[in-house]
Amino acid sequence: MRNTTYGAYLTQLTRFPRVFPVNCYLVREDDGLTLIDTGIPGSAPAILAAAERLGQPIRRIVLTHAHGDHLGSLDALHQLLPAAAVLISARDARFLAGDRHLDPDEPQTPLRGGYQTTTTRPTATLSDGDRVGSLQVIDAPGHTPGHLALLDPRDGTLIAGDAFQTRAGLAVAGTLRPLFPFPALATWHRPTALATARRLRALAPTRLAVGHGDVLEQPLAALDQAIAAAARGLGETRSYGA
Repeated sequence: MRNTTYGAYLTQLTRFPRVFPVNCYLVREDDGLTLIDTGIPGSAPAILAAAERLGQPIRRIVLTHAHGDHLGSLDALHQLLPAAAVLISARDARFLAGDRHLDPDEPQTPLRGGYQTTTTRPTATLSDGDRVGSLQVIDAPGHTPGHLALLDPRDGTLIAGDAFQTRAGLAVAGTLRPLFPFPALATWHRPTALATARRLRALAPTRLAVGHGDVLEQPLAALDQAIAAAARGLGETRSYGA
């Protein structure tokens, strides 16, 4: 697993970086580490080794959403770290228990992507505006109904899960990149994903960390281009911000 540090707080952990990059993140706090996503099955030993190298214990596990490439090692990590809090949105927490139903007020577009049932249940659920250590929780639906993003106000890092991808070029969830189409193919509702992308862009992040692809520094201009492309793909004629 490749380990890459950005700034004072963020470490990106990547399985298969040259073929099918799947990222999770360790965020440094005064009391230990927050793990964002758990990667695919089999990632637990490498995640624990990365935490050991950083010299801090993992105190919290936050899941951006309930697809298997983001929670594949949750059960293994929970067995090894039973005291660590497990946190996810209330909406996507239902997927962990096997409930694949849409709510009546949600777009009735069929779910897409590999949802995974787990034996681990969250110790608490997250809502927009909550805090996890230093991180601000942001509702970011679209890729899944209960997708979350996290903003670190200490340095402006936005950990966006699959709300964006940077592999094969920065793109909003649902915008197909032929060289790496998988996040788009797993996106539930593209108009909602575009609305989320605009909301996240308005936070003016200084660094963008995603589930698939490299971390992007100073991403605002690239975000504007990606949002404009997503809007065109949905038939919008106005450009971002117009």
